[in-house]
Amino acid sequence: MSTCAGRSSRISRQRCSIRAALANDLEAVPGVERAIDAIEQAGIATCVASSGSHQKMALTLGKTGLLDRFRGRIYSATDPDVAVGKPAPDLFLHAAERIGVPPTRCAVIEDSPHGIAAAIAAGMTPYGFSGSVIPASRLAGDGVTVFESMADLPELVIAQP
Repeated sequence: MSTCAGRSSRISRQRCSIRAALANDLEAVPGVERAIDAIEQAGIATCVASSGSHQKMALTLGKTGLLDRFRGRIYSATDPDVAVGKPAPDLFLHAAERIGVPPTRCAVIEDSPHGIAAAIAAGMTPYGFSGSVIPASRLAGDGVTVFESMADLPELVIAQP
């Protein structure tokens, strides 16, 4: 019997099942660590800004081995200073302020249309990662660079004006 089956509500059971799947099956996107290394070695600041809660990010980043790398630079739409989540720009503007980078100098790597919209609304440069669940056609748009492999990301970001 699943430990989620005893949950009182359907939503609680679904959340429990998702957490269990993340804890058991989640892996880092191939090449993401090398991409982050190259970007940071070029002197570019990095952070994580997610719609997920800090608890969820601790689970997912921990499972993928990225938690320690971003510790102190993880921002959530649930942070008190973030009034509205994606597709509003609040989360990305909050993260940029915290790491001390002007929004116009920020690159946002996203895998969702709401995240792309938030990056554009924040005045940041959006990059749509299509190597995940959302197809490239749903990420594409004016000013959006869509890429499929993390191996391509450093060159794109480092070349950003």
